[in-house]
Amino acid sequence: MDLSARYMGLDLRTPLVPSASPLSEDVGNIKRMEDAGASAVVLHSLFEEQIKAESRELEHHLAFHTESFAEALTYFPQREDYRVGPEEYLDHIRKAKESVKIPVIGSLNGTSIGSWIKYAKEIEQAGADALELNIYYIPIDTKLLPSQVEKSYHEILTSVLSAVTIPVAVKLSPFFSSMAHMAKQLDALGAKGLVLFNRFYQPDFDIEKLEVVPGLTLSTSAALRVPLRWIAILRGQLKADLAASGGIHSAADVVKVLMAGASAAMLCSSLLKNGIGHIGKIEEDLKKWMEEHEYASVKQMQGSMSLKNCGDPTAFERAQYIKSLNSYKAFDII
Repeated sequence: MDLSARYMGLDLRTPLVPSASPLSEDVGNIKRMEDAGASAVVLHSLFEEQIKAESRELEHHLAFHTESFAEALTYFPQREDYRVGPEEYLDHIRKAKESVKIPVIGSLNGTSIGSWIKYAKEIEQAGADALELNIYYIPIDTKLLPSQVEKSYHEILTSVLSAVTIPVAVKLSPFFSSMAHMAKQLDALGAKGLVLFNRFYQPDFDIEKLEVVPGLTLSTSAALRVPLRWIAILRGQLKADLAASGGIHSAADVVKVLMAGASAAMLCSSLLKNGIGHIGKIEEDLKKWMEEHEYASVKQMQGSMSLKNCGDPTAFERAQYIKSLNSYKAFDII
């Protein structure tokens, strides 16, 4: 049985790839992921805000009391002696590459074009096999046009592609006015992969303290519906590989995203809930399902249920919408 897959030019033993999460912050965990069956790993994201915070903290400590005493002016190192940047993250990439044989994919979240370019270069130089652009951006300015939002994504991708040679994927949200067109544009610009989708963690209200509080809710298999739909729509229309992210908890979920047309099934919440060893269980269950349904390879099922196999995708979408509405009968509702 052939479970192999190919994502962004990377040969994977299986489609199972742990996505960016706190689990990958420890090299020991990355090794355990490989031992459990992970075919690649996406590291936790490097956020520009963290780098800026470190820079401000270092600036404070370097400047603190330096002018209180004359001798203090020569006691502290000069500012240029410090290379403020993602040293810890880059060192983490190097250590991960030394510890495992599977591909290591860096993840970057910047806030300015200069930072995207700078840190993308450094991540490549540290040895990452590929880079995922984790573009977390919620436009709140009512004057900002949709075309301007899309243009910012284009600029980030083209800038990074001009600076690195490793394959680059873009992790997207589903909230574009024309998701298919946006995906096609990123594909045309040279993205080797599209990760569908980024989960924007939504804030909540504390009605007693009258405060806005962050909320972190792990996904369930129900969250798979959105990436499943768009992967099925986009399969066959793009050169870029598609990775499913959000709601993959079981072998059945993996089968669904593969049939939709995904090249990789990203695992996050399922590992946070069940532990790293859950990768092995999903793989074993996937093998059993394929044996029972007489599939000889992952490639055999990839895209088998995508919309490219439907003569009229628009009619298919409309039919499914009506079918879903009609699934609830009046006598079923109390």
